[in-house]
Amino acid sequence: MPNPLKYNKKFDELNEEEKQLLEINKKSIADFVEQSSSISDVNYATRNAHAKTYAVVKATFLIDQNIPEALKHFFDKEKFDLTIRFSNAHLKIKNSKRDIPAYGFAVQIKDENGGLLANYPLVNFPLFPINSVSTFLKLFTAVNRSYITKWNGLYTAAIQVFKTIPSVLNTSFIKNVMKLFRKRHDFILSFDYYSIGAYRLGDHMIKIKISPKYIDRNIGKKQKTKEALKDYLQNNDFTADVLIQFCYNLKDQPINKLNVEWKNSPFIKVGEVKINKDSLLDTRNCNIELLSFNPFESKVFFQPVGKIQKLRDEAYKVSVQTRRKINKLLHGKGVDNKA
Repeated sequence: MPNPLKYNKKFDELNEEEKQLLEINKKSIADFVEQSSSISDVNYATRNAHAKTYAVVKATFLIDQNIPEALKHFFDKEKFDLTIRFSNAHLKIKNSKRDIPAYGFAVQIKDENGGLLANYPLVNFPLFPINSVSTFLKLFTAVNRSYITKWNGLYTAAIQVFKTIPSVLNTSFIKNVMKLFRKRHDFILSFDYYSIGAYRLGDHMIKIKISPKYIDRNIGKKQKTKEALKDYLQNNDFTADVLIQFCYNLKDQPINKLNVEWKNSPFIKVGEVKINKDSLLDTRNCNIELLSFNPFESKVFFQPVGKIQKLRDEAYKVSVQTRRKINKLLHGKGVDNKA
């Protein structure tokens, strides 16, 4: 294996304008979460992204016996315990038969004592349409405000969306949009799931991919996504390969250019995710809904890398803190603040 590029904190640094826009965005996140129960017509405060939970399960990460020698000190056990949350990316919970095919596969990895090792919020699309931190923050703030003000902020949001057009007009992005369009009606577990941005693996940087095995994409065609997923998980085991790519140089594997795929970096299989049938957790339990998959709560050598990724640190904190505050007010002492 060639020598991967080493992590440098400069990959994460925001300029002054970006820091100021982040503070404005954090306020819009808190405002959205405070009103999210009425926005989604539910009796609890929701997340400000991936609000709709399809299922939460217990699972296992089984380490591949043939991983490269250089990786073995990161994967020093035969298996690790996982909690996985399946979700939809929409900010608002909708009770529709067919959701937009923007799915989340958030993974929480624990050690043998139950301590958190890493959180990885993965999605079924490998790229992100925006490279500009300023544009992203302005867009995200405008979208939050449009929900709060009953669409009065749509014009501002539309302007920011227009600014993203040049960054999606590349072969890599268009190819993946077309692939997603062709699979738009496929079963949620038949998709590959991606980290989009890079993460640390010790001193180096990687991207992550989950690739399901032996899944019929036509499962649940006549059911709602949530019903089809729960039916499958109650009656079937699920297995997926866990693959990683290393960053060797910024030309072929850019850290802060998320609208193109990495090239010249082969995927390395490090293990498998295994969900045994009937491993579903009760999503009606408020403590399950309050679970945090914030990747910045991970051990430092597993944390996200990059400017867009850095934004998630503050966004997650504001969202989780506001959610827990509101839900404790709504549901009293039964809510565990450490969930």
